[in-house]
Amino acid sequence: MTDLRVRAPETTAAELDAVLEAAVAAAPAFAATRPADRADQLRQAADALDAEGPRLVPVAERESHLPTARLTGELTRTTFQLRLFAQVLEDGAYLEATLDPADPGWGMGPRPDLRRVLQPLGPVAIWAASNFPFAFSVAGGDTASALAAGAPVVLVAHPGHPELSAATAAVLGDALAAAGAPEGAFALVGGLDAGRRLVQDPRITAAAFTGSLHGGRALFDLAQQRPAPIPFYAEMGSVNPVVVTHAAAEQRPDEIAEGFVASLTLGVGQFCTKPGVLLVPAGSGLQARIAGRLGRVGAAPMLNERIAEGYGAMLGTLAAHPAVTVLAGPDRAAPDPLPTLLGTTAAALLDDPRGLTQEVFGPTGLVVTYRGRDELFAAVRAFEGQLTATIQGVDDDPDAPALLPLLTARAGRVLWNGWPTGVSVTWAMQHGGPYPATTNATTTSVGASAIDRWLRPVTYQGVPDALLPEPLQDANPWGLPRRVDGVPQPAPERV
Repeated sequence: MTDLRVRAPETTAAELDAVLEAAVAAAPAFAATRPADRADQLRQAADALDAEGPRLVPVAERESHLPTARLTGELTRTTFQLRLFAQVLEDGAYLEATLDPADPGWGMGPRPDLRRVLQPLGPVAIWAASNFPFAFSVAGGDTASALAAGAPVVLVAHPGHPELSAATAAVLGDALAAAGAPEGAFALVGGLDAGRRLVQDPRITAAAFTGSLHGGRALFDLAQQRPAPIPFYAEMGSVNPVVVTHAAAEQRPDEIAEGFVASLTLGVGQFCTKPGVLLVPAGSGLQARIAGRLGRVGAAPMLNERIAEGYGAMLGTLAAHPAVTVLAGPDRAAPDPLPTLLGTTAAALLDDPRGLTQEVFGPTGLVVTYRGRDELFAAVRAFEGQLTATIQGVDDDPDAPALLPLLTARAGRVLWNGWPTGVSVTWAMQHGGPYPATTNATTTSVGASAIDRWLRPVTYQGVPDALLPEPLQDANPWGLPRRVDGVPQPAPERV
């Protein structure tokens, strides 16, 4: 049984160097592992985490203040992610194996034999998030996708849950080793200094971060200032605007108010997909409906003291804005935050879009009233990049055709009559968006396509078959789906 009675270490420079050397040594063997074998490693890791759940969840509850039911469900999501990437590996299409045989009659002149495939970048750095101590942490989605790609992972533990980080890393590391992963394929490090050194080290080939704009941008800048810059995938927050059309406000006001309050306060508002800004028609009465429902939501502790202090500071700044009024909120000091509802107008938002669209990480929402379609569309254009954007509309809504492209230009996921909290782990999910939501709008941190972050294409020209990587050999020993001379060919049937 894995020993869980340890804490995430403050990694010294010498220890970090040893970790990186082990990751570099592991990279060739890990990259050469057949997808089916890596799939087995991921499934064994998922099984081990499930088995240790009864011991891991209480540690997570103690460190994060999150309830048992939420953490149990999050651990299930974590192991589901690992198993989904096992399916991605067995499917094989993620490698995009493409063969163009030599063709002397090619329309642009004689074509040489060209064969292209995606290959792992090498060792990568991943920063764990605070608000999902399982699903976006040590064994979370970034780790799962990188391990699936065959890229060794150096994971920076989050200081908000150090004991859980070490315990989860021990379970994951032991399971990978038992399943045949090379030594150095996964390691845990800790400390701000180790993180800074890590992103600047030439042995790291890519990195991913989930957290604040300040922290993500600082690490991104370090990654780009290297002599050889690397891909740095930072998810840095979002206010996830929700637009309520005139028709929806008239037909479904109570349903919209209930849905907004439930999504806003889920997890004490500590979701990166929290709907932080709601745009509603002036005179619709939605502000009062929402304020009434919000007043019935009780206080709850935040993840840790540092996050609670940051929430209080951001709330104070926004509430003090001259164009903002407090519609509902605590009338007394309390040890834990009570939900707060603020109000402003679309005209005020247009006067100060940066000041009124800053993320407040916690149970606070801003309701923006607009007068007419022109003011609404202008307000939507004022938003910077977002993880999500939502339309609350009705069938044949006259505003929807113009709203949809406006929101699509600003968000990675666009919802219709839903709420953005809850990011499904699927093949089609996109969890990312234009800056400042993320540093790279072309990738996702959730879903099957997240594996693309850790791969790069290589084309082999005129290389003898015996020297080619197995995915490109004529016999197709890995049994992959491939594109040959422009024609898709399915994977051969497995016996």
